[in-house]
Amino acid sequence: MSGVGFDPDARAEFLAAVEYYEESQMGLGRRFREAVETEVENIGAMPFRFRVLHAPFRRCLIPKFPYSIIFSIEPSFILVIAVAHAKRKPGYWHDRIEKYR
Repeated sequence: MSGVGFDPDARAEFLAAVEYYEESQMGLGRRFREAVETEVENIGAMPFRFRVLHAPFRRCLIPKFPYSIIFSIEPSFILVIAVAHAKRKPGYWHDRIEKYR
């Protein structure tokens, strides 16, 4: 695999969550960003270790935060479709997959 890429909407929601957490408590946004970056590295290293959520998409839970990374394993890279809050609008990211199929 050559790496991990983010859908533009996934990147935007990730950055919005970082900003939200940082505004809520100084340093919390940084901790969230670091937690997501760590899990993205784990996904890149061992993508098949994560549970299939809705084929072909897999889910990686973010420790200590109510978020998960939704991704697919493409032929040459990993595609992050969403950095999704666990309790808000389940499955909202399904409409994003059409632009990749």
